Amino acid sequence: MRKNDLSVFKMESEGFKITLKKGNDFQPVIHQAAPVAAPIAAPVAAPAAAPAADAPVANDKLKDIASPMVGTFYASSLPDAPPCVKIGQDVDENTVVCIIEAMKVMNEIKADARGTIAEIVAENGKPVQFGQALFRIVPK
Repeated sequence: MRKNDLSVFKMESEGFKITLKKGNDFQPVIHQAAPVAAPIAAPVAAPAAAPAADAPVANDKLKDIASPMVGTFYASSLPDAPPCVKIGQDVDENTVVCIIEAMKVMNEIKADARGTIAEIVAENGKPVQFGQALFRIVPK
């Protein structure tokens, strides 16, 4: 983990599951990722990451939707599909907001909170780290 600068490592294989976390200043994260069968051939362009002009929101009122794992962020499940969510869209705890590819597995990431998407922080097709903000929402 030191050699590759990893803070979290997860592995699942044939009913065996292990999670390694470096350091002791982490907070538990509830994972609601599920594998997606269809692989992503190529990333699609990410939507603009700006809040809606008609509803500016102070940054201190926003809540982050953080990445539960290290991987590659995709805004949609297929290259030619529309993004899972757009700015201004209402989401709840079960809304799939993006896909993160980790170890050749496509994981659906759910919002885990109720609110309205105010900002898309992650860039489509780019790597994300554990705990990194993917989206910012206005909580409801």
